[in-house]
Amino acid sequence: MNQATPEPHRAAPETDRATPEPTLAAPERTALPAPPPAPLSGLRVLDLATLFAGPLAATMLGDFGADVIKVEHPRKPDPSRGHGPAKDGVGLWWKLLGRNKRTLTLDLSSPGGRDTLLKLAATADVVVENFRPGTLERWGLGPAELSAANPRLVLARVTGFGQFGPYAHRPGFGTLAEAMSGFAAITGEPEGPPTLPPFGLADSIAALATAYAVMTALTARTATGRGQVVDMAIIEPILTVLGPHPLWYDQLGYVQPRTGNRSRNNAPRNTYRTADGSWLAVSTSAQSVATRVMHLVGRPELVEEPWFATGSGRAEHADVLDEAVGGWIARRTRDEAMAAFEKAEAAIAPVYDVRDVLDDPQYRALDTVTEVSDPELGTLRMQNVLFRLSETPGAIRWAGRPHGADTDAVLAELGLSAPEITALRASGSV
Repeated sequence: MNQATPEPHRAAPETDRATPEPTLAAPERTALPAPPPAPLSGLRVLDLATLFAGPLAATMLGDFGADVIKVEHPRKPDPSRGHGPAKDGVGLWWKLLGRNKRTLTLDLSSPGGRDTLLKLAATADVVVENFRPGTLERWGLGPAELSAANPRLVLARVTGFGQFGPYAHRPGFGTLAEAMSGFAAITGEPEGPPTLPPFGLADSIAALATAYAVMTALTARTATGRGQVVDMAIIEPILTVLGPHPLWYDQLGYVQPRTGNRSRNNAPRNTYRTADGSWLAVSTSAQSVATRVMHLVGRPELVEEPWFATGSGRAEHADVLDEAVGGWIARRTRDEAMAAFEKAEAAIAPVYDVRDVLDDPQYRALDTVTEVSDPELGTLRMQNVLFRLSETPGAIRWAGRPHGADTDAVLAELGLSAPEITALRASGSV
């Protein structure tokens, strides 16, 4: 049975408080102008992808008004519904990843599912998929068939290794990208093992890149009138954000080692423990900040050392600088150290866990983690839309919806009659 689509949630908190009605007759009220349409309103995105880069890219588009239709197998729901902790049998990760998406079930490998997907593609602007290369082609849903149904369609193909090359047909996940990009090799303590992140880092970076690529392809479409294929390999965007490692090696033969929390580019840069057991992170990328920190911790003579004049010089003397900063912080509570650094205009931040994030006044002011009403679980707190636009802001209209909740509504929009939908369901295509 289909559920009613929830009302939108504002992306930013209200700033005006309602005033009580006066006891006497109130003056006439002027109707407020309707808010402008969301920037991606009118854009239709078919999300065929799973775990996690492709679906997150589609979520980002949905946050700014795109009509995202999540296509799931009728008998095999999206794996993110069962990933991580659940409440009352409802997966919480899905509530975040599936927000602002309508849910439709289709077996794409069946004739009925294929034909229905092509009908949907004819009404869409974007398809996001992450099947192993060749899978869509085997089902008769490859770029040729999709483009024939809709020459303006942008097909975003998100895979571990891309659509061609010796590894193209290997199973690919973000963890492999974190290993193969060089990220793990430079992460961890110098004498410890390479370290993988405890979250989907490569997938998330690839999602950002995919959303950017889709918008670039859509912009190109306004000039050419045609869509195109986006080939996104998860191993590539994370390599880009790692910076000039290939350039360093190409020109200097330099391979960055693991340095723990230190940097090879500047110092002091580390985490330091306070007298009350908290951890603080200090950064001194700017020379002026490094100078102020040394004066603050009572070691102004270090500023006069010739090596102090460059970030790399300071990095070579990180032991001396860490001892100065770490010893000073260790004699003070977190609040004392924070206050002194802020007064000195030196960069410092506490090391937070999620409880601290939810309680932080800056995050609260930004509404970074916002409240969303959900018919299954009540009020949820989740990350807000990725950025703020002054004129056409994004919004969380609803959290992830039940499996197949919008199937009948979406198929009816395509012009299918109730008997036709019943026949598709009987055949197992939906």
